[in-house]
Amino acid sequence: MIRPTALSAALWVVLSPAYAETSAAPDVHDFDRVQVTATRTERAVSDVAATVDVIDREQMDKQLANDIADLVRYEPGVSVTRSATRFGLGGFRIRGLDANRVLIQTDGIAMPKSFDIGSFANSNRDFTDLETLKRVEIVRGPASSLYGSDALGGVVAFVTKDPADYLKDGKDSYVGLKFGYDGDWKGLLGSVTTAFGGERWSGMVNVNHHQGQETASKGDVHSQDYTRTAANPQERDGRSVLSKLVYAPDDTQRFRLTVEGNEDITDTDVYSSVNANHPVAASRTTTSMRAHDKQTRARLSFGHEMDALQSAFADSLTWQVYRQDSETTQVTDEGRVNGSRRHREFNFDQRVYGAQAQFNKAVQTGTVEHALTWGFDGAWTEIRQKRDGFQVLGNGTVSSNISPDSFPVRDFPISKTTELGLYVQDEMRLADGRLSLVPGLRVDHYRLKPELDTIFSEDNPGMAVAALNKTSVSPKLGMVLRLDEQWSLFAGYAHGFRSPPYNDVNLGFTNLAFGYTAIPNPDLKPETSNGLELGIRYISPAAYLSLSGYWNDYRDFIESQRYVGRNAQGLMVFQSQNIADARIYGSELKAGVDFGELAQALDGWGLRGAVAWSHGQNRTEDVPLDSVDPLRATVGLLYDREHWGVELAGTFARRKDRVASADVYRPAGYGVLDLMAHWEFTPGSRFNLGVFNLTDRNYIEWSGITSTLAAGSSVVDRFSSPGRTVSASVSVSW
Repeated sequence: MIRPTALSAALWVVLSPAYAETSAAPDVHDFDRVQVTATRTERAVSDVAATVDVIDREQMDKQLANDIADLVRYEPGVSVTRSATRFGLGGFRIRGLDANRVLIQTDGIAMPKSFDIGSFANSNRDFTDLETLKRVEIVRGPASSLYGSDALGGVVAFVTKDPADYLKDGKDSYVGLKFGYDGDWKGLLGSVTTAFGGERWSGMVNVNHHQGQETASKGDVHSQDYTRTAANPQERDGRSVLSKLVYAPDDTQRFRLTVEGNEDITDTDVYSSVNANHPVAASRTTTSMRAHDKQTRARLSFGHEMDALQSAFADSLTWQVYRQDSETTQVTDEGRVNGSRRHREFNFDQRVYGAQAQFNKAVQTGTVEHALTWGFDGAWTEIRQKRDGFQVLGNGTVSSNISPDSFPVRDFPISKTTELGLYVQDEMRLADGRLSLVPGLRVDHYRLKPELDTIFSEDNPGMAVAALNKTSVSPKLGMVLRLDEQWSLFAGYAHGFRSPPYNDVNLGFTNLAFGYTAIPNPDLKPETSNGLELGIRYISPAAYLSLSGYWNDYRDFIESQRYVGRNAQGLMVFQSQNIADARIYGSELKAGVDFGELAQALDGWGLRGAVAWSHGQNRTEDVPLDSVDPLRATVGLLYDREHWGVELAGTFARRKDRVASADVYRPAGYGVLDLMAHWEFTPGSRFNLGVFNLTDRNYIEWSGITSTLAAGSSVVDRFSSPGRTVSASVSVSW
């Protein structure tokens, strides 16, 4: 993973002469980092037949990463979608695929899925407080052979902190405090961590709180209506807790109990939806809009690790059982030009029980070393969604009918899903360790069972819903060929799939007034992909380089609510269908240099950079695939002393010139500079400072435009990123 950073060392040499003779090697050797996600085993990134990014705690702190957008700020090829008017950050986009086509997991447990319908209901996937994490791993490209459905575009794996991360060098207790400020949204952040440990027992508690306002834009129109380009006013408040209790009967095994929870609340004055003064009379509907959005997630898990099983079928094993609940509630109060008031409530609840087990075994057959991995994943989920509301008419009459809905309604029936997966992988080392072959196979079974209740039945009288049973097989084959101690080639084939979502199988509603109906589709097939990747790596004490190219073909993409004709009653009929085939190909480059390894006079200096380019095509309609981000690059220079350092990072993006429609807005290219510094002023105490968008550039990220924006729109600045901002944090521990 490339973290472009740099430094203006001369300034710091002048300010801090006491450090002038003490330097530290810049952290540019990303390929030495250990990852787990791409192989389900601990392997250095340089030994993986795929592109993997590893972002550790130190990097998150140095780059002042307070949310998931900050996390991938310097990761070309990976971005985060965002709603600029109300709902905030959505989820990750990897190589042109986003939303539920990217698997997000925390400690091996899949995070909640997203769902949106209409303008007042949008459940996102931003359920993680980064302060609870010690590492993030990103696998680019299909990974269904190890992780099953939803890993069609890749995997983002969050790894939370453990007591052992704090209890080092014989310590039996730890206390840490951290305070921060994020200039993007005027956010104040605070964190308290305590840990204890003994011969057998250890534990930790991490508590976090943040509050702030809306994420700023460069828009300067502060009107309280649809012409507004400044960000809508928001008040944000959130908190999280992570607690773990670990019991180690001996040095080779650990039992771990984890309790985790987080809550985020946002209140928004949605001025951008107020149109009472619109020049077109038919568009004058709304005089005011106030929103209250809340999302929560709670997780309880119990797991066991055994490092020395010494069994014929496994040398080590890990297993865990868990329960995870998540809920999104969004309330909208709207004033209308006719004097009426409307109140809407959206609720989306997901409850999942799961069990996982993984076994590892080392075997020698002749001259070939085998590292066998196999295991089981099982998840049982119940999903409930409901929209409710009422309106108070001008004469005081209260009605539950807000056209086209008669509340309460469900847009799909209560759904229960069962996901079962069996996987096996063999990492083979041949030719005296110069060649690694990694075949793998996973078999997944997906079952959907809808349950009708009076809310859905009354809203969709006579509509038959469908159950679903699907089985998918996902093979993969990876190869790493070490040409010598520095150069290696890697290649991989991977098959991906995504099970038909419950809301596409059974999404249903009828609107007689507007003359349309939506019907279920029990014949939906899984979305699938076939992906190839080929690359070359170089790694030495002084430098590293990785250049790769990939090619992914996607079949049977599901288009939600496609118009399919009229029924016998003359209603327009909409139905989700497998119609789209797509192709995405591209290349990625990562490189870094430690100049101190080349010349003593340059000790402490480093350089790194990354570039990602993708080309996406909807092959069904022969138009560009809009979810593909334009070419993006990062480059930086850094300088590190033993106790401090400064980093200067540049991010550059090309204009978005390939879109499916000529009538949509295309953001211009841009270049942005950031300056970051860190200082360890006493052992265990650190200060981090960042100035972002140094030149106060007005620019728009393509991933931040999640709805259609006309080419001639007068409110494009509403979607712009923040101007020059300052962020800082200070942490102390003992």
